[in-house]
Amino acid sequence: MKPTAKQVAHAAGVSVAAVSRAFTPGAPIQAEKRKRILAVAEEIGYISPARRTAEVIAAGTITLVAGDLVNPFYPTVLDALARRLQESHRQLLVYALPAQTDVDSATDQILASRPSAIIVTSAQLTSKMARACRQHQIKVVLLNRVQRDIRINAVACDNYQGGRDVGRLLLERGHRKIGFVGGIANTSTHAERARGFRDVLSESGMRIHAQASGDFEYRRGYLAGQDLLSGANPPDAIFCCNDIMALALIDAARERGMRVPEDLAVVGFDDIPMASWNAYHLTTIRQPIDRMVQEALSLIDDPGIKPTDDGITRMLSGELIKRGSA
Repeated sequence: MKPTAKQVAHAAGVSVAAVSRAFTPGAPIQAEKRKRILAVAEEIGYISPARRTAEVIAAGTITLVAGDLVNPFYPTVLDALARRLQESHRQLLVYALPAQTDVDSATDQILASRPSAIIVTSAQLTSKMARACRQHQIKVVLLNRVQRDIRINAVACDNYQGGRDVGRLLLERGHRKIGFVGGIANTSTHAERARGFRDVLSESGMRIHAQASGDFEYRRGYLAGQDLLSGANPPDAIFCCNDIMALALIDAARERGMRVPEDLAVVGFDDIPMASWNAYHLTTIRQPIDRMVQEALSLIDDPGIKPTDDGITRMLSGELIKRGSA
């Protein structure tokens, strides 16, 4: 038999009405009495009717935690995930966080909704959040990023190989003054793309000609482009760590009277919708978004994978899309 409110009341030495008030937000009850009632309820395993209803609703809900919905790549991920969940008659709850922030600021809200699983993309997951999810038996999957310092499931594009593919393409096209615009240094997407790119250049006896940081943003990418192209010996090709910075760099180059690709080749990463627009015709690495979402959901749905298990990382190959910018 499930514990009842009457049993909680008896154990806490209060009335059944007091138990009801303790579980009702804003209801009049002394703080110390509420604390005692909640402690007793947790000890004997009592779950209030309101919470049971919420858990039934949340059973088919997956929460997406996103930290950079301004970047067109992530709304594309959101769309793919929403379509997949709709097909399986599940719900999607989205928490949008300020860019470059971790999820701790929303941990209580996220866990209070009791989702069946959480997908984190473009936001930093902390060990505190990971530990809380394990305690609540909630599966977590990182999408489009890997964090080696936390035992957590992850699905990502092979960013290292993508960086290598870009470097090889630019070398094959005869470029020798090759620049680089990076993203956010402490993210796996930046680190792996940069490492693959550098390794290919190094294997050919070359180094990055000039580099700057664009923080994965249009404005910062534009300023990085201005900085790289204003020197006395500007690059003849630039790899940008994501598409939005690559579009910004093309805009910066054209404002300086440079032709793309005749004077400057530009390559991005992601293949966001705008990359194929005639105004940019951007050469880029296409991330397999649909497959990444499918793999994330398979990790969530696999009954053999428990929230307390060590993390599983699944890496998927990207595709070099050759267009007119390089």
